[in-house]
Amino acid sequence: MATAPRFRNGSLCESLDHHSRNVYCLIVLMLTLSCLGFFVERRNEAARLAHAQGLLSTDTTPLGLSGGRARGGDFGSPSGSGSSGGGFSGGGGSLPPMGGPSYGGPGYGGGYPSYPRTGPVIVPVPGGYVGGYPGGYVGGYPGGGTMLGGDVGLLFLLAVLGFTVLPLITNLMRLGGDRSSGSVQGVGGGNELTNDIVTVTQLQVALLSQARDLQSALETIAARSDIDTKPGLNRLLQETVLALLRSPEYWSHAKASSQTVRTRAQASQVFEQLSVTERSKFSRETLVNVGGQVSRQTYMPDADADPAAYIVVTLIVGTADDQSLVTQPINSASDLQAALRRLGGVTPDYLLVYELLWAPQAASDSLSYDQLLTAYPDLTQIN
Repeated sequence: MATAPRFRNGSLCESLDHHSRNVYCLIVLMLTLSCLGFFVERRNEAARLAHAQGLLSTDTTPLGLSGGRARGGDFGSPSGSGSSGGGFSGGGGSLPPMGGPSYGGPGYGGGYPSYPRTGPVIVPVPGGYVGGYPGGYVGGYPGGGTMLGGDVGLLFLLAVLGFTVLPLITNLMRLGGDRSSGSVQGVGGGNELTNDIVTVTQLQVALLSQARDLQSALETIAARSDIDTKPGLNRLLQETVLALLRSPEYWSHAKASSQTVRTRAQASQVFEQLSVTERSKFSRETLVNVGGQVSRQTYMPDADADPAAYIVVTLIVGTADDQSLVTQPINSASDLQAALRRLGGVTPDYLLVYELLWAPQAASDSLSYDQLLTAYPDLTQIN
Protein backbone atom coordinates (compact mmCIF):
# COMPACT_ATOMS: atom_id res chain seq x y z
CA MET A 1 0.00 0.00 0.00
CA ALA A 2 2.97 2.31 0.59
CA THR A 3 4.30 1.95 -2.93
CA ALA A 4 1.09 2.83 -4.81
CA PRO A 5 0.97 6.49 -3.81
CA ARG A 6 4.66 6.84 -4.65
CA PHE A 7 3.91 5.37 -8.09
CA ARG A 8 1.05 7.76 -8.60
CA ASN A 9 3.10 10.70 -7.38
CA GLY A 10 5.93 9.66 -9.65
CA SER A 11 3.58 9.43 -12.62
CA LEU A 12 2.19 12.85 -11.76
CA CYS A 13 5.69 14.29 -11.58
CA GLU A 14 6.55 12.79 -14.94
CA SER A 15 3.35 14.18 -16.40
CA LEU A 16 4.09 17.63 -14.98
CA ASP A 17 7.63 17.49 -16.33
CA HIS A 18 6.27 16.65 -19.78
CA HIS A 19 3.70 19.45 -19.57
CA SER A 20 6.34 21.97 -18.52
CA ARG A 21 8.55 21.00 -21.45
CA ASN A 22 5.60 21.49 -23.77
CA VAL A 23 4.98 24.96 -22.34
CA TYR A 24 8.61 25.94 -22.83
CA CYS A 25 8.57 24.59 -26.41
CA LEU A 26 5.40 26.56 -27.10
CA ILE A 27 6.99 29.76 -25.79
CA VAL A 28 10.09 29.23 -27.93
CA LEU A 29 7.91 28.56 -30.98
CA MET A 30 5.90 31.73 -30.41
CA LEU A 31 9.06 33.80 -30.03
CA THR A 32 10.47 32.32 -33.22
CA LEU A 33 7.31 33.00 -35.20
CA SER A 34 7.11 36.55 -33.90
CA CYS A 35 10.73 37.25 -34.88
CA LEU A 36 10.09 35.73 -38.30
CA GLY A 37 7.03 37.92 -38.85
CA PHE A 38 8.95 41.02 -37.76
CA PHE A 39 11.83 40.14 -40.12
CA VAL A 40 9.48 39.64 -43.06
CA GLU A 41 7.71 42.93 -42.37
CA ARG A 42 10.97 44.88 -42.13
CA ARG A 43 12.27 43.28 -45.30
CA ASN A 44 9.12 44.17 -47.21
CA GLU A 45 9.28 47.73 -45.89
CA ALA A 46 12.92 48.07 -46.98
CA ALA A 47 11.99 46.81 -50.44
CA ARG A 48 9.16 49.34 -50.73
CA LEU A 49 11.41 52.22 -49.72
CA ALA A 50 14.12 51.07 -52.13
CA HIS A 51 11.53 50.96 -54.89
CA ALA A 52 10.41 54.47 -54.02
CA GLN A 53 13.99 55.72 -54.26
CA GLY A 54 14.38 53.88 -57.56
CA LEU A 55 11.62 56.01 -59.06
CA LEU A 56 13.71 59.13 -58.62
CA SER A 57 16.25 60.45 -61.07
CA THR A 58 19.65 61.28 -59.64
CA ASP A 59 20.52 63.89 -62.28
CA THR A 60 19.46 67.35 -61.11
CA THR A 61 21.70 69.49 -63.32
CA PRO A 62 19.87 72.58 -64.65
CA LEU A 63 19.63 72.56 -68.43
CA GLY A 64 19.36 76.28 -69.04
CA LEU A 65 15.72 75.74 -69.94
CA SER A 66 12.47 77.57 -69.37
CA GLY A 67 9.79 75.46 -67.75
CA GLY A 68 6.02 75.56 -67.30
CA ARG A 69 4.21 74.28 -64.24
CA ALA A 70 0.63 73.84 -63.05
CA ARG A 71 -0.35 72.04 -59.87
CA GLY A 72 -3.34 71.52 -57.60
CA GLY A 73 -4.85 69.18 -55.03
CA ASP A 74 -3.50 67.65 -51.82
CA PHE A 75 -3.04 64.35 -49.99
CA GLY A 76 -5.44 65.30 -47.20
CA SER A 77 -7.80 63.07 -45.27
CA PRO A 78 -9.53 60.29 -47.19
CA SER A 79 -13.26 60.55 -47.80
CA GLY A 80 -15.27 59.63 -44.73
CA SER A 81 -12.26 59.95 -42.42
CA GLY A 82 -11.97 62.56 -39.73
CA SER A 83 -8.18 62.44 -39.46
CA SER A 84 -5.47 63.18 -41.93
CA GLY A 85 -3.29 60.42 -43.26
CA GLY A 86 -0.32 62.78 -43.23
CA GLY A 87 1.51 64.60 -45.96
CA PHE A 88 1.05 68.09 -47.19
CA SER A 89 -2.18 69.98 -47.62
CA GLY A 90 -3.10 72.99 -49.65
CA GLY A 91 -2.25 73.96 -53.19
CA GLY A 92 1.12 72.30 -53.37
CA GLY A 93 3.49 75.16 -52.75
CA SER A 94 6.63 73.06 -52.10
CA LEU A 95 9.88 74.72 -53.20
CA PRO A 96 10.05 78.10 -54.94
CA PRO A 97 10.63 78.04 -58.70
CA MET A 98 14.22 77.53 -59.78
CA GLY A 99 15.92 80.79 -60.61
CA GLY A 100 12.96 83.03 -59.77
CA PRO A 101 10.90 84.44 -56.92
CA SER A 102 8.74 82.31 -54.71
CA TYR A 103 5.19 81.71 -55.84
CA GLY A 104 2.33 81.38 -53.39
CA GLY A 105 1.26 78.34 -51.46
CA PRO A 106 2.08 76.61 -48.20
CA GLY A 107 5.54 75.35 -47.38
CA TYR A 108 7.30 72.31 -48.66
CA GLY A 109 5.22 69.22 -48.17
CA GLY A 110 6.29 65.69 -47.44
CA GLY A 111 6.94 63.87 -44.24
CA TYR A 112 8.10 60.47 -43.34
CA PRO A 113 5.78 57.50 -43.06
CA SER A 114 4.74 56.19 -39.71
CA TYR A 115 3.40 52.76 -39.15
CA PRO A 116 1.20 51.45 -36.35
CA ARG A 117 2.96 49.74 -33.50
CA THR A 118 1.44 46.92 -31.52
CA GLY A 119 1.92 46.93 -27.77
CA PRO A 120 1.47 44.21 -25.17
CA VAL A 121 -2.02 42.86 -24.70
CA ILE A 122 -3.12 41.09 -21.53
CA VAL A 123 -5.42 38.17 -22.28
CA PRO A 124 -7.69 37.15 -19.40
CA VAL A 125 -7.78 33.43 -18.72
CA PRO A 126 -10.70 31.87 -16.82
CA GLY A 127 -9.61 30.74 -13.39
CA GLY A 128 -9.68 27.22 -12.13
CA TYR A 129 -7.90 25.36 -14.92
CA VAL A 130 -4.83 26.28 -16.87
CA GLY A 131 -3.18 23.67 -19.00
CA GLY A 132 -5.57 20.98 -17.75
CA TYR A 133 -4.54 21.20 -14.10
CA PRO A 134 -6.64 22.56 -11.23
CA GLY A 135 -5.59 25.38 -9.00
CA GLY A 136 -4.59 27.94 -11.65
CA TYR A 137 -0.93 26.94 -11.95
CA VAL A 138 1.12 25.88 -14.95
CA GLY A 139 3.23 22.79 -14.63
CA GLY A 140 3.26 22.92 -10.80
CA TYR A 141 3.36 20.37 -8.04
CA PRO A 142 0.64 19.93 -5.44
CA GLY A 143 1.32 21.60 -2.19
CA GLY A 144 2.60 24.91 -3.48
CA GLY A 145 5.77 23.88 -5.39
CA THR A 146 5.90 25.06 -9.00
CA MET A 147 8.19 24.44 -11.92
CA LEU A 148 7.43 27.83 -13.55
CA GLY A 149 6.87 29.71 -10.36
CA GLY A 150 3.11 29.28 -9.85
CA ASP A 151 1.37 32.58 -10.52
CA VAL A 152 4.66 33.98 -11.81
CA GLY A 153 4.69 31.30 -14.51
CA LEU A 154 1.13 32.17 -15.49
CA LEU A 155 1.95 35.87 -15.73
CA PHE A 156 5.05 35.08 -17.76
CA LEU A 157 3.00 33.01 -20.19
CA LEU A 158 0.40 35.78 -20.54
CA ALA A 159 3.15 38.35 -21.14
CA VAL A 160 4.68 36.15 -23.83
CA LEU A 161 1.28 35.81 -25.47
CA GLY A 162 0.78 39.58 -25.39
CA PHE A 163 4.22 40.45 -26.75
CA THR A 164 4.57 37.72 -29.40
CA VAL A 165 1.49 35.91 -30.58
CA LEU A 166 -0.94 38.82 -30.83
CA PRO A 167 1.51 41.18 -32.62
CA LEU A 168 2.33 38.35 -35.01
CA ILE A 169 -1.34 37.77 -35.76
CA THR A 170 -1.88 41.51 -36.22
CA ASN A 171 1.03 41.79 -38.65
CA LEU A 172 -0.16 38.81 -40.65
CA MET A 173 -3.71 40.20 -40.79
CA ARG A 174 -2.39 43.59 -41.94
CA LEU A 175 -0.23 42.01 -44.64
CA GLY A 176 -3.14 39.88 -45.75
CA GLY A 177 -5.35 42.95 -45.86
CA ASP A 178 -2.82 44.77 -48.04
CA ARG A 179 -2.72 41.88 -50.48
CA SER A 180 -6.50 41.63 -50.61
CA SER A 181 -6.86 45.37 -51.18
CA GLY A 182 -4.61 45.07 -54.21
CA SER A 183 -5.92 41.85 -55.68
CA VAL A 184 -9.58 41.90 -54.69
CA GLN A 185 -10.55 45.55 -54.53
CA GLY A 186 -8.57 46.57 -57.58
CA VAL A 187 -9.08 49.87 -59.31
CA GLY A 188 -12.44 51.28 -58.33
CA GLY A 189 -12.85 49.05 -55.25
CA GLY A 190 -15.30 50.07 -52.57
CA ASN A 191 -12.69 50.94 -49.92
CA GLU A 192 -10.23 52.86 -52.06
CA LEU A 193 -11.71 56.27 -51.33
CA THR A 194 -11.76 55.75 -47.55
CA ASN A 195 -8.36 54.21 -46.84
CA ASP A 196 -4.88 55.76 -46.79
CA ILE A 197 -3.46 53.70 -49.68
CA VAL A 198 -2.41 56.05 -52.49
CA THR A 199 -0.86 55.53 -55.93
CA VAL A 200 1.69 57.99 -57.35
CA THR A 201 2.20 57.83 -61.11
CA GLN A 202 4.67 59.67 -63.30
CA LEU A 203 4.44 59.76 -67.09
CA GLN A 204 6.98 61.55 -69.27
CA VAL A 205 6.65 62.08 -73.01
CA ALA A 206 9.27 63.58 -75.31
CA LEU A 207 8.00 65.04 -78.57
CA LEU A 208 9.78 66.48 -81.58
CA SER A 209 10.19 70.24 -81.48
CA GLN A 210 7.82 70.61 -84.44
CA ALA A 211 5.00 70.17 -81.91
CA ARG A 212 4.92 73.92 -81.22
CA ASP A 213 1.13 73.85 -81.16
CA LEU A 214 1.39 71.57 -78.13
CA GLN A 215 3.45 74.18 -76.30
CA SER A 216 0.79 76.80 -76.94
CA ALA A 217 -1.97 74.41 -75.90
CA LEU A 218 -0.23 73.54 -72.63
CA GLU A 219 0.32 77.22 -71.86
CA THR A 220 -3.37 77.95 -72.39
CA ILE A 221 -4.49 74.94 -70.38
CA ALA A 222 -2.17 75.67 -67.46
CA ALA A 223 -3.00 79.38 -67.28
CA ARG A 224 -6.77 79.12 -67.55
CA SER A 225 -7.53 75.97 -65.53
CA ASP A 226 -9.43 76.34 -62.26
CA ILE A 227 -7.28 73.96 -60.23
CA ASP A 228 -8.75 74.93 -56.85
CA THR A 229 -11.65 72.51 -57.35
CA LYS A 230 -11.70 68.78 -57.96
CA PRO A 231 -13.55 69.09 -61.30
CA GLY A 232 -11.21 71.86 -62.44
CA LEU A 233 -8.11 69.85 -61.55
CA ASN A 234 -9.57 66.85 -63.31
CA ARG A 235 -10.19 68.94 -66.44
CA LEU A 236 -6.55 70.04 -66.36
CA LEU A 237 -5.48 66.38 -66.37
CA GLN A 238 -7.91 65.45 -69.13
CA GLU A 239 -6.96 68.41 -71.32
CA THR A 240 -3.28 67.56 -70.93
CA VAL A 241 -3.92 63.96 -71.91
CA LEU A 242 -6.03 65.02 -74.89
CA ALA A 243 -3.35 67.43 -76.10
CA LEU A 244 -0.78 64.62 -76.05
CA LEU A 245 -3.12 62.10 -77.67
CA ARG A 246 -3.71 64.55 -80.53
CA SER A 247 0.01 64.69 -81.35
CA PRO A 248 1.03 61.04 -81.94
CA GLU A 249 3.10 61.94 -85.00
CA TYR A 250 5.53 63.85 -82.76
CA TRP A 251 6.03 61.20 -80.05
CA SER A 252 9.68 60.13 -79.79
CA HIS A 253 10.46 58.90 -76.24
CA ALA A 254 8.48 58.04 -73.11
CA LYS A 255 8.70 56.59 -69.63
CA ALA A 256 6.13 55.64 -67.00
CA SER A 257 6.40 54.64 -63.35
CA SER A 258 3.63 53.95 -60.85
CA GLN A 259 3.91 53.08 -57.18
CA THR A 260 1.29 52.28 -54.56
CA VAL A 261 2.19 53.30 -51.00
CA ARG A 262 0.47 52.55 -47.70
CA THR A 263 0.26 56.04 -46.21
CA ARG A 264 -0.49 59.50 -47.53
CA ALA A 265 2.59 60.87 -45.80
CA GLN A 266 4.76 58.50 -47.80
CA ALA A 267 2.85 59.37 -50.98
CA SER A 268 3.49 63.05 -50.31
CA GLN A 269 7.19 62.37 -49.88
CA VAL A 270 7.44 60.41 -53.13
CA PHE A 271 5.39 63.01 -55.02
CA GLU A 272 7.49 65.93 -53.78
CA GLN A 273 10.75 64.18 -54.64
CA LEU A 274 9.55 63.46 -58.16
CA SER A 275 8.40 67.06 -58.54
CA VAL A 276 11.61 68.62 -57.25
CA THR A 277 13.74 66.31 -59.39
CA GLU A 278 11.98 67.47 -62.54
CA ARG A 279 11.79 71.15 -61.57
CA SER A 280 15.50 71.26 -60.80
CA LYS A 281 16.17 70.70 -64.50
CA PHE A 282 14.72 74.13 -65.31
CA SER A 283 16.72 77.33 -65.03
CA ARG A 284 13.51 79.31 -64.64
CA GLU A 285 9.82 78.54 -64.39
CA THR A 286 8.38 81.08 -66.79
CA LEU A 287 4.73 80.09 -66.31
CA VAL A 288 3.38 78.83 -62.99
CA ASN A 289 -0.16 78.14 -61.82
CA VAL A 290 -0.16 76.81 -58.24
CA GLY A 291 -3.24 77.08 -56.10
CA GLY A 292 -4.98 79.15 -58.78
CA GLN A 293 -2.30 81.89 -58.69
CA VAL A 294 -0.78 82.41 -62.14
CA SER A 295 2.69 83.98 -62.42
CA ARG A 296 4.86 84.65 -65.45
CA GLN A 297 8.49 85.54 -65.99
CA THR A 298 10.43 86.57 -69.03
CA TYR A 299 13.30 84.40 -70.18
CA MET A 300 16.15 85.09 -72.57
CA PRO A 301 17.61 81.87 -73.96
CA ASP A 302 21.29 81.49 -74.70
CA ALA A 303 22.07 82.87 -78.14
CA ASP A 304 24.55 80.03 -78.69
CA ALA A 305 22.07 77.29 -77.75
CA ASP A 306 21.72 74.32 -80.05
CA PRO A 307 18.70 74.20 -82.36
CA ALA A 308 15.45 73.07 -80.80
CA ALA A 309 14.91 69.34 -81.09
CA TYR A 310 12.48 68.15 -78.40
CA ILE A 311 9.74 69.09 -75.96
CA VAL A 312 9.34 67.03 -72.76
CA VAL A 313 6.00 66.88 -70.92
CA THR A 314 5.81 65.38 -67.42
CA LEU A 315 2.62 64.35 -65.63
CA ILE A 316 2.78 63.48 -61.91
CA VAL A 317 -0.52 62.17 -60.57
CA GLY A 318 -1.58 61.11 -57.07
CA THR A 319 -4.77 59.03 -56.96
CA ALA A 320 -6.78 57.07 -54.40
CA ASP A 321 -6.29 53.84 -56.36
CA ASP A 322 -5.05 50.79 -54.48
CA GLN A 323 -3.21 49.45 -57.55
CA SER A 324 -0.63 50.91 -59.90
CA LEU A 325 -2.21 52.68 -62.86
CA VAL A 326 0.58 51.82 -65.31
CA THR A 327 2.06 48.33 -64.95
CA GLN A 328 3.82 47.83 -68.29
CA PRO A 329 6.88 49.65 -69.68
CA ILE A 330 6.26 51.94 -72.64
CA ASN A 331 8.03 50.70 -75.76
CA SER A 332 5.56 51.56 -78.52
CA ALA A 333 3.00 54.15 -79.52
CA SER A 334 0.20 51.80 -78.50
CA ASP A 335 1.73 51.43 -75.02
CA LEU A 336 1.89 55.20 -74.63
CA GLN A 337 -1.64 55.61 -75.92
CA ALA A 338 -2.93 53.08 -73.36
CA ALA A 339 -1.08 54.80 -70.51
CA LEU A 340 -2.45 58.21 -71.50
CA ARG A 341 -5.98 56.89 -71.71
CA ARG A 342 -5.61 55.27 -68.28
CA LEU A 343 -4.61 58.60 -66.74
CA GLY A 344 -7.31 60.43 -68.66
CA GLY A 345 -9.87 58.05 -67.20
CA VAL A 346 -9.18 59.06 -63.59
CA THR A 347 -12.36 60.52 -62.10
CA PRO A 348 -12.49 63.68 -59.93
CA ASP A 349 -13.19 61.77 -56.72
CA TYR A 350 -10.08 59.60 -57.25
CA LEU A 351 -7.76 62.44 -58.29
CA LEU A 352 -5.90 63.78 -55.25
CA VAL A 353 -2.93 65.73 -56.63
CA TYR A 354 -1.82 66.55 -60.15
CA GLU A 355 1.22 68.45 -61.41
CA LEU A 356 1.95 69.28 -65.05
CA LEU A 357 5.50 70.20 -66.06
CA TRP A 358 6.88 70.87 -69.52
CA ALA A 359 10.10 72.22 -71.05
CA PRO A 360 10.90 74.32 -72.85
CA GLN A 361 8.02 76.63 -72.04
CA ALA A 362 9.15 79.75 -73.90
CA ALA A 363 8.58 79.53 -77.65
CA SER A 364 12.07 80.88 -78.32
CA ASP A 365 13.76 78.31 -76.06
CA SER A 366 15.15 74.96 -77.20
CA LEU A 367 15.91 71.48 -75.87
CA SER A 368 18.65 69.80 -77.86
CA TYR A 369 19.26 66.10 -78.39
CA ASP A 370 22.30 66.15 -76.09
CA GLN A 371 20.28 67.86 -73.36
CA LEU A 372 17.57 65.24 -73.70
CA LEU A 373 20.10 62.43 -73.22
CA THR A 374 21.68 64.19 -70.25
CA ALA A 375 18.57 65.16 -68.31
CA TYR A 376 16.23 62.32 -69.28
CA PRO A 377 18.45 59.23 -69.62
CA ASP A 378 15.64 56.85 -68.60
CA LEU A 379 13.34 57.72 -71.51
CA THR A 380 12.82 54.89 -73.96
CA GLN A 381 12.58 55.54 -77.68
CA ILE A 382 9.15 54.71 -79.03
CA ASN A 383 9.14 52.16 -81.83
